Amino acid sequence: MRFHTRKWVKPEDLNANGTLFGGKVLAWIDEEAALYSIVQLESKKVVTKYISEINFMSNASKGDIVEIGIEVVKFGNTSITLNCEVRNKMTHESIVTVDNIIMVNLDEKGNPTPHGKTKVEYVKDRLAKKEEERSS
Repeated sequence: MRFHTRKWVKPEDLNANGTLFGGKVLAWIDEEAALYSIVQLESKKVVTKYISEINFMSNASKGDIVEIGIEVVKFGNTSITLNCEVRNKMTHESIVTVDNIIMVNLDEKGNPTPHGKTKVEYVKDRLAKKEEERSS
């Protein structure tokens, strides 16, 4: 799994018990899944359709740094399915795991539309492909 984003746990991220609020973590996961999908599908209109069971495994405290990892499970016709792990950067202990997050590509009217992607693409590969097209 590739860990793309780090978050610093600040006082405003805490619950009444003084640990990281689950709702804050879920918001971070949803945002990261959206950003990852937008980049992979090369589309600005991507929405969350489904988030499977969420497994809270440990907590984080003020001052901890957590990192969010996203991995593609599969590409659908109009969707991309991801899994996610949030872990403590210092201890590498898993804080939360989510097995399936389904993001859907939309057209300008808000309807699901095919994205044409079948595999993970990295920016360096896209740049090499564009350079290759320019030289031919």
